[in-house]
Amino acid sequence: MMRFVVAVLTVVLTAAGLADAGEKRARRVAVPVVKIEKGEACVAPTEEMRRDHMKMLLHQRDQTVQRGVRESRFSLKGCVDCHASRDTGSVLGKDGFCSSCHTYAAVSMDCFSCHSSSPEKEAMPKAAAPGRGQQDTLKAGAR
Repeated sequence: MMRFVVAVLTVVLTAAGLADAGEKRARRVAVPVVKIEKGEACVAPTEEMRRDHMKMLLHQRDQTVQRGVRESRFSLKGCVDCHASRDTGSVLGKDGFCSSCHTYAAVSMDCFSCHSSSPEKEAMPKAAAPGRGQQDTLKAGAR
């Protein structure tokens, strides 16, 4: 009988120790920081965005590049404008909106090798901004 009690006690304590270790291990993983800095709600429900945001961005990219259709609903710029941190001005970094989820899911992202990770500041009016032709003319005149 004593062996049975010792065996049951050993199993219970081992299970409790493993459960506690599992909880501690789970706490070491940084949970994503999901904040909407502007606006009241995202363009789609949270679960849909978690599951399909890449499909939406790729579809928007294809529409823009292949057909010249520029809509702002699922644009990367729209995402950055709403989700960029007020503190850092970016969706990247330790607590950045994109970085925190992609790090948590162990998924790489290459969006920002070409696109800006910060909202655009007030840009110069197009008429005041030098065009490529003007820059080339200035360079040619300086020769």
